[in-house]
Amino acid sequence: MFEDIIDFIQKTYKTKNLIPLHEPKFFGNEKKYLNECIDSTFVSSVGKYVDIFEKKIAEYTGAKYAVATSNGTSALHIALLLANVEDGDEVITQPLTFVATCNAIRYCGGRPIFIDVDKDTMGLSPTALRSFLANNTTIKNKRCINNSTGKVIKACMPMHTYGHPCKIDEIKEICIQYSLILIEDAAESIGSKFKQKHTGTFGQIGIMSFNGNKIITAGGGGCIITDNHTLAKKAKHLTTTAKVPHKWNFNHDMVGYNYRMPNLNAALVVAQLENIDKFISSKRQLSEDYKAFFSNIDCTFFEEPINSKSNYWLNTIVFKNKKQRDLFLKITNDNGIMTRPIWQLMNELEMFKSYECTSIDNAKYLEERSVNIPSSPTF
Repeated sequence: MFEDIIDFIQKTYKTKNLIPLHEPKFFGNEKKYLNECIDSTFVSSVGKYVDIFEKKIAEYTGAKYAVATSNGTSALHIALLLANVEDGDEVITQPLTFVATCNAIRYCGGRPIFIDVDKDTMGLSPTALRSFLANNTTIKNKRCINNSTGKVIKACMPMHTYGHPCKIDEIKEICIQYSLILIEDAAESIGSKFKQKHTGTFGQIGIMSFNGNKIITAGGGGCIITDNHTLAKKAKHLTTTAKVPHKWNFNHDMVGYNYRMPNLNAALVVAQLENIDKFISSKRQLSEDYKAFFSNIDCTFFEEPINSKSNYWLNTIVFKNKKQRDLFLKITNDNGIMTRPIWQLMNELEMFKSYECTSIDNAKYLEERSVNIPSSPTF
């Protein structure tokens, strides 16, 4: 079985050399815009491409406002600050996520609460979320109080795992009912839609990442998207060291952060954004090819959830057990094909072990069996 998979991937990518998990593709205006940026001398966080990027990403996602950041983690940090997450506050998230999600919560002094995911989305389960809130919280003065800790639960931060939308409409309804601010970690889901609405635009705040391994890249970069003008204005202020605009004075009116995306990075991602439809079309075709191939293999190809259009950022297969998964990881990597397991569950990491965690059977099931396979566009 494993030999057949290796052969198929090598034929798909037309090489027996090293096949990366997801590499960037540059064939548009990247060099042109970068050269223009260099010639202008505006290579840091002030420059026209930052403004162009913010305008274009807002238009692409359907959000009213976008604020460029240095990376997805800084976008998460600012999003939580916009939600007024303070020392001791709690934030509901999923254990099956990249570590940046939980790191950002701790940057604010927040405490994660880990709720299980759904097997068909790999994202936060609205059923598990509702059950936890109904059985463990009380609403007092429009605040959600955790009965066991006495702490305020300020926000809920689900992630659209590997570009597959979670059941975000149900999660939004629950958040409204329990007075929780909904922050969407859409770091991996540029171009993905749920019920024809772009991920990241259901909550009060959404974030995206444009790291080097994402579908479109700024090299490093991220953004915050929102429909709320006040939040967008505060986000831009916080990410520019909270400097009060003035021609020469240095007046800062609150603790701010040097989190703005440099113009060089923005120039790169603006060029990438011009070809995003080509990237996603190629990746969706690759997913169809994988789907057809794995229909005859003794493992499961993870397909986009119902009511969703996924970008298939990282294609995923699910084995019957951990032993089979581990053997596949060794054989493929030994043969020059980069494959990776899903992340170690956040509640199992040393720095997050002490935080509240509900029953997470689905997350554990997926962690033990799931593998990402090469997912770069094939053109």
